[in-house]
Amino acid sequence: MTHAESQSRPLIAISPDLLDRNGHQTVRVTSSYAQRVWDAGGVGVVVSPIIDTIPELLARFDGFVFTGGDDPMTEPFGEPTHPKTTPIHTDRQHFETELLRALNDEAPERPVLGVCLGMQMMALVSGGSLDQYMPDTTQSHRDHWECSHAVEGEHGYPSGTVRSKHHQAVRETGTLRITARAPDGVIEAIDDPSRAFFVGVQWHPERTEDPATGRWYFERLVEACRR
Repeated sequence: MTHAESQSRPLIAISPDLLDRNGHQTVRVTSSYAQRVWDAGGVGVVVSPIIDTIPELLARFDGFVFTGGDDPMTEPFGEPTHPKTTPIHTDRQHFETELLRALNDEAPERPVLGVCLGMQMMALVSGGSLDQYMPDTTQSHRDHWECSHAVEGEHGYPSGTVRSKHHQAVRETGTLRITARAPDGVIEAIDDPSRAFFVGVQWHPERTEDPATGRWYFERLVEACRR
């Protein structure tokens, strides 16, 4: 590939997990996100969750992927955090909250894909809420933990089989729209129809084998960046 050909690929920022390791903050993300972006025609770049970099990220990147992880703390969104959750690093949550708000306010045309936790953060920032511990509320909760199951797409989104790992789900979508559900009614995908591509999925498309519910979402993300 020539330098010119490389430059023609949209740059996609990938927001990683953050953990404390040996006294140092460490970023971590599976390489499958960047691989799916590459296969779709883009270049995925893992970015560190530093608040001060947000203006530069908005200026330099064509699209954004918010990756999976543990559980958001919900006090910032007006609800106590369930005692059985595993909260993500506070700095990661603060960064992703502010980045989503900046995208909403300053760059609503910029394409965004949220995966699992990423979808939940999109819903929270958009005024929604979470079912924070599905074992308390959903009889079929085991179907969503390291399992494959069907989803039914709505509003033109595809149906198919997905790979899931979550014990939380979006309960209310706020200003966003439901675009897919599982057979048990759990909300599986959301979007903002007023934007070019602002989509969240509860499953993991980076490791879903069904092309309709796996690579399709990365292809649509890169396609939207090209537009």
